[in-house]
Amino acid sequence: MAVRATTRRAFADAFAGEVILPEDPAYDGARVVWNGMIDRRPALIVRPTGAADVMTAVRFARTEELPIAVRSGGHSVPGFSTCDDGIVIDLSRMRGVRVDPEARTAHANGGSLLGDVDHEAQAFGLVCPFGVVSHTGAAGLTLGGGMGRLQRKFGLSIDNLLGADIVTADGRLVHASEIENADLFWGLRGAGPNFGIVTALEYRLHPLERVITYGNVVHPVERAKELAALVRDEVANGPDELAVAFGFAYADGGPIVFAGGLHCGSLQDAERDLARLRAFGPPSVDTFEARSYLATQMMNDEAMSWGHRFSMKSALLHELPDELVDRIVGHLARVPEGAQGEFTSWSMGRAISQVPEDATAFAGRDATFWFAAEILWEDEALDESCREWARAALADAQPYATTGRYVNDVVETGVDVVRSVYGDAKYKRLVALKRAWDPDNVLRLNQNITP
Repeated sequence: MAVRATTRRAFADAFAGEVILPEDPAYDGARVVWNGMIDRRPALIVRPTGAADVMTAVRFARTEELPIAVRSGGHSVPGFSTCDDGIVIDLSRMRGVRVDPEARTAHANGGSLLGDVDHEAQAFGLVCPFGVVSHTGAAGLTLGGGMGRLQRKFGLSIDNLLGADIVTADGRLVHASEIENADLFWGLRGAGPNFGIVTALEYRLHPLERVITYGNVVHPVERAKELAALVRDEVANGPDELAVAFGFAYADGGPIVFAGGLHCGSLQDAERDLARLRAFGPPSVDTFEARSYLATQMMNDEAMSWGHRFSMKSALLHELPDELVDRIVGHLARVPEGAQGEFTSWSMGRAISQVPEDATAFAGRDATFWFAAEILWEDEALDESCREWARAALADAQPYATTGRYVNDVVETGVDVVRSVYGDAKYKRLVALKRAWDPDNVLRLNQNITP
């Protein structure tokens, strides 16, 4: 959609940040997002310097009837952080984190990345439970729930969100917390992109030594069911400090199974609690060691760097039975040539399940595992076969799934899909909330709650 030159000038005069148009030299670089599959051409890209600019951009978009895409870290798997013929509100110039070590809180601007919060919090021996790629946007991850390696001990990111400043669909700035706009705060925690553009977040922080224990043991895939049985036992009976991962991949030309994770307790406790996992074997690889928490948070950054083509499917599971393990081994053998596919499960429960199910919009707190098929490739010709591989693999996991899905992983769209993310009761409440805060569905580039 073309925007008239006179309208552009009037907008630019009222906007303190950067405005990038299709004819500008910076345009092609500015429109790139993390997932290499996504190639869209917005009518303009704006980079606000603060909440006032975001308010101006939203009002301009409404006047011009432009679709609005919001970009924090740009990591949206289905490409919601950009659009064709609309406006991209890119918050990358709104980074910055301030920690109050006495109150154990962090104030993060809307464009802050996970690594920004981690870095500032760890300077005081504090932490907020976050995801596992440091160049992910903190706001986007949080508003969908926020899963990560510390979730069994400290909960999801949303369980540590104390409040947020939001520019609403009509261009107002409001605050949401347990005591102010509490209904909006409920919806933000799990379905947030539907209700506004978050310009600042306040998080609860927790003490965490800067050295933790992290690693994996790797075994031949023939031992998958034995290792899965051990993992199930560790998830059921291990301490809250131990987050267990279990999965399958190709390494050195052959299929392997791995188990491991992060222990955030003392090094002595970690040695004791990881003993059975490390003694299973002998493993072909054992990478467990003491590491800094910050280094652990950046370990996936290169593998998940910008520009790769990527797709995934995930589910929240009640159990991880041997029947599913067998089927997943079969799918591993069918990864399209030229692609890298793997399966990963993370332990849930404990701090996550201690929050009442109806306390937030996030659904699935009774799950035992988050389970995902992820695939990465470079050749555009592989797009459909790679996406089909992920779809087929996750179809086998559905009989073991609980109500709810981790919305940050969901690439499909439509009412039935979104209803499956939240369940019928929460979806009904979210529709009412959407009608109250965005009745015209201005903010619709997301897993959309249709008003």
